[in-house]
Amino acid sequence: MADDEGGPDMVSFRELARRLGLSHQRVSQLHREDPDFPPVVKIGRSNAVDYRVARPYFEAREPQQGRRTDLEQKREEAPPEEE
Repeated sequence: MADDEGGPDMVSFRELARRLGLSHQRVSQLHREDPDFPPVVKIGRSNAVDYRVARPYFEAREPQQGRRTDLEQKREEAPPEEE
């Protein structure tokens, strides 16, 4: 089916993650934290989105490397090194 034909292409967060090469946990996190996340429909116990709406959203996002916040705290607590 072409992208401009038919109705929505509803996919679960797990299927969306598989298609995009992400973890379903990351998709869930973006749903919780990003107000611009595409509309979500509850189907049973699963969350689903229209892939045709979600794909452009993810293509427009800049990839963000995770950072170790646990190490940042340790650096702040450590005394300055003497030269």
